[in-house]
Amino acid sequence: MGKATGFLEYERETAQVEDPLERIRHFREFRTPLSLEAQERQGARCMECGVPFCQNGEMLAGMASGCPLHNLIPETNDLVYTGNWKQAYERLSKTHCFPEFTCRVCPALCEAACTCNVNGEPVSVKENERAIIEHAYENGWVVPRPPRVRTGKRVAIVGSGPSGLSAAQQLNRRGHLVTVYERRDRIGGLLRYGIPNMKLDKKILDRRIELMKAEGVVFETNVDVGKDISPEELKQKFDRILLACGAANPRDINVPGRDSGNIYFAFDFLTSVTKSLLDSNLKDKAYVSAQGKHVLVIGGGDTGNDCVGTSIRLGAKSVTQLEMMPKPGETRSASNPWPQWPKVLKTDYGQEEAIAVFGHDPRIYQTTVKEFLKDKNGNVKKAVIVNLEPKKDEKSGRMMMVPVEGSEQTIPAELVLIAAGFLGSQAYVTDAFGVEVDPRTNVKTDAGGYETSVPGVFAAGDMHRGQSLVVWAIQEGRQAARAVDESLMDYTNL
Repeated sequence: MGKATGFLEYERETAQVEDPLERIRHFREFRTPLSLEAQERQGARCMECGVPFCQNGEMLAGMASGCPLHNLIPETNDLVYTGNWKQAYERLSKTHCFPEFTCRVCPALCEAACTCNVNGEPVSVKENERAIIEHAYENGWVVPRPPRVRTGKRVAIVGSGPSGLSAAQQLNRRGHLVTVYERRDRIGGLLRYGIPNMKLDKKILDRRIELMKAEGVVFETNVDVGKDISPEELKQKFDRILLACGAANPRDINVPGRDSGNIYFAFDFLTSVTKSLLDSNLKDKAYVSAQGKHVLVIGGGDTGNDCVGTSIRLGAKSVTQLEMMPKPGETRSASNPWPQWPKVLKTDYGQEEAIAVFGHDPRIYQTTVKEFLKDKNGNVKKAVIVNLEPKKDEKSGRMMMVPVEGSEQTIPAELVLIAAGFLGSQAYVTDAFGVEVDPRTNVKTDAGGYETSVPGVFAAGDMHRGQSLVVWAIQEGRQAARAVDESLMDYTNL
């Protein structure tokens, strides 16, 4: 696959990135892809490694290694190298519903597992994928694929995030009549409102949704299943139901002063900004403003980084980001060998922008909030933060991050964004359907299965496996679609 000596002849190249001080002026995507010729050279870097860990998608040391979708990566890289772009698109489409999403938002588990990582830089799999799908759109190869024959079976999908959309595409193409219910005003779930425009332009999402509509998928917005429509009504209208509502319960920070004004969950903050952008390009002012405020972001993951980048674009006076865990090293430790996911320091776009604007990394490690202090109007004005240190819990034997006595300090905080992750599915949905949940409130199914404790009701995505990546949600949706299809037809060819 590729060119046997390509990784020796060509250096890794990636898209040109707009300067941080320029891109913070807008909410558009800021990466300019390589030319097709340059991208073909990147395809040549895919060596004949013998065992392509990049497409393995298995769990190693508790984290995924390689692509969960099991994309045929060496084959598509080879087709990129030889300039067979249409065949590359057809090959990629065999395993992937929405490469235009993952090529923008996925952390590239495939690249982390690339054999070239052992002694150098990995193949640019993510950007090869982007070149394939965007070239396919430009050349009219991505067209509606409605089924030739309808089965007459009807499937309801609750939730229009990546898992719901991938399941809808698969089941519709199989010939079933699919209706997707979304409680918000627009289709997309996490893709629409949980990921900022500069990472995923919503025109990219709308482009795919229009294709799915042309294929026959029916979308119903502003319908909150469990409130606006009952499970009983759905069961009467549909042969099967798939719950793909996400892990929508945010983890809170329960400390004194939590009831202060101007403290928001990250998803609510990001949603308000994206919706205002889509509705009026921020002219309606119907969003949580960071203008002129000292912003405190609690949480160091992708969502926390998105809050940093968004706050800077909205004119924050300062941005501080707290991370509970110790600062990772810049290189792998001996206990974290390839092809495990590399537990190394990552500086994402938001942190890069904070460094450019404020002159320092916004992250403070091994630190959390001890108390919020209010102003006379009841709004947050300061936060008391405290350092943490790892200690073994005597009862459980687990390492815990505990406060360091006497390490408290007070910092300004006029807008607080809690990006501490999610705790599982929302009870009003699971209670309405009567499905069993596990101790983490994820919907329970048999191991490797997708049907819930209620016959005919299935679950997929974050609601099923817990908070995870978009690529895992897409894979869950595909696998759940297969389970639903087999349940309906007694066999499946998905």
